[in-house]
Formats: sequence, structure tokens, C-alpha cells
Amino acid sequence: MDSFNAVIQVLDSTIRLSVPLLLACLAGLYSERAGIFDIGLEGKMLVGAFAGASAAAVFHSALIGLGTAVLISVAFALVHGFASITHRGNQIVSGVAINFIAAGSTIILGQAWFSQGGRTPALQPGERFEAIIWPGADAIKDVPVIGPIYAELISGHSILVYFAFAMVPFTWWVLFRTRFGLRMRAVGENPAAVDTAGISVAWLRYRALICTGILTGVAGAYLSMVQNGGFVKDMTAGKGYIALAALIFAKWKPVNAMFACLLFGFLDAASIRLQGSPLPLVGKVPAQLMQALPYVLTVILLAGFIGKAVPPRAGGVPYVKER
Repeated sequence: MDSFNAVIQVLDSTIRLSVPLLLACLAGLYSERAGIFDIGLEGKMLVGAFAGASAAAVFHSALIGLGTAVLISVAFALVHGFASITHRGNQIVSGVAINFIAAGSTIILGQAWFSQGGRTPALQPGERFEAIIWPGADAIKDVPVIGPIYAELISGHSILVYFAFAMVPFTWWVLFRTRFGLRMRAVGENPAAVDTAGISVAWLRYRALICTGILTGVAGAYLSMVQNGGFVKDMTAGKGYIALAALIFAKWKPVNAMFACLLFGFLDAASIRLQGSPLPLVGKVPAQLMQALPYVLTVILLAGFIGKAVPPRAGGVPYVKER
């Protein structure tokens, strides 16, 4: 039974740790399906985390914090669109610039506003999203097998966790069952054909980037208002890049993206669980190696097991309207 409880704890951590990856991965799915490569997922998550925690601490409201995180992240997404769509700039350079701006500005503003070394004040109850306990969870938590699954895996998460996983079927429906999704996929494959049909390529891509900004804002808010209870310097810790890797690993499909993010979340959860624990035939493994495990396995999976991943054909290429 102890082994079963340990498995439940690891799976519970897997769900919690995969949420920001999943939201960022779905965010990248919208932009890249529309033909816009977005290296700036990391930066938009970071500014979302900072804006959300700052607004929540000042206004004492988790909802205001979430709304602020989304607005700031959408603003950064529109900046990326202005550079890469309106002015046809290099999308990779624009994304990297957003990451640099986010990393520097959050520290400077955090120090200027709160004087805590770039941190925000610790969020109090009401300023962060609390866990939701489902009906009957406390009553059946001691029931073998079913109790821990219901009480730990299904119940006891914040609303943002349920939102993230609900976005998977919603994104699938948007991409493959709506006119907007059809046009967005078409503009990522053949923007000239979309333009010939009288549809604005630029406006479609801007709308895709707005979707990206919304999801990265929620991902950032989750980091600072659920996982940590406040903003700390560089708290995204490369999650935006891992989300991009998961997106490629999933071959730009929503359901595959969910499983890829759960895999990376499991690697992260397992590395935390195994830190300081002796392994069979190996002994005690240095904590630094266990912390690096998710990043190392990210490279291994992409290099050896992904197969051939074909991105949208018009991805990364600025569209120039033919005269």
C-alpha cells in the first residue's frame, strides 16, 4: 500500500507540474499552426507570472491577478506580431528579444516596486487560487485504491488545473471543427491561398497570437499564484522551451501535446521524488543530476524518438502579399 501511495503522489505531482507546460504548449500550437514560430513563450510566461503576482498582491484579488497576467502576456504577443507580421521581421529574433526583455524587466520592476530583490510579496489566501475539494473526497480518501485516486488525483487541484486540461478538447474542437481553425491551419500551410479567398492573413495570425497570449498568461499566473504563492526571479526555469520541445514531440496535435507534457511533468516529478534516494546498482545519485534529468531527457527524446516532425509549411516565413 505504501508503494501505491507513492505512485499516487508522483502522479499527483505530475499533473501539477505539467499544467504550465500544457498551457504553454497549447499556446505555441495556436501560433505555429498559423505560421508564426514563437520562441518567446518563455518570456510571455514570465511576464504573466510577474504581472499576476504583482496585481494580486496589490489589489488582494486572485481574479484581478489572473486578468492582469493575461493582458500583459497578450500585449507581449501583439508586440511579437507587430514585429513579425506587420513588419515581416525575423520571428526567431523577435521571440528571443521578448525573452530577454521579460527576464530583465521583471527583475528591475520587482525591485523597484517591492524592494525584495526582484520578488513580489508572498500571496495570502484570497490572492491566489486555492485547491478545490470535490464532494465526498474527504469521506472516501481512506478507501483503498478508489479513495486516493479520487481524493488526490481528481480532487484537490486549483481551477487553473482543470482549465488547462479542458483546453485540450477545446483546442482540438477549435482547430478541426470550426471555420476559424480551418482558416488558421490553412494560413500556416498556404497563406497565398487564404489571401486569394479574400481572408486577411495578418488578421488571422494576430488572432492566433492573441490565443497564444491568453494561454501563456494563464500559465504564468499558475506558476506564481498556484505553485509558488509569489513571483521569484526566472521562475519559469526553461519551461517555455520544454513546452516547445513537447509541441514538436507531439507533432503539433493537441491530444499528443497533452501526453507529451504529462511525460515531461512525470520526469520532473520523478526527479524531485528520487533526489537523495539511493537507486539499485547505482547508489545515491547527486541532486544536481536528478534536477537536470528532465532537460537531458528532453534532448534525448527529441533526438532519438521523435521521428520525422514536419512543421507547418509556411511557418517562420513572413507573408508578402502579391501585387
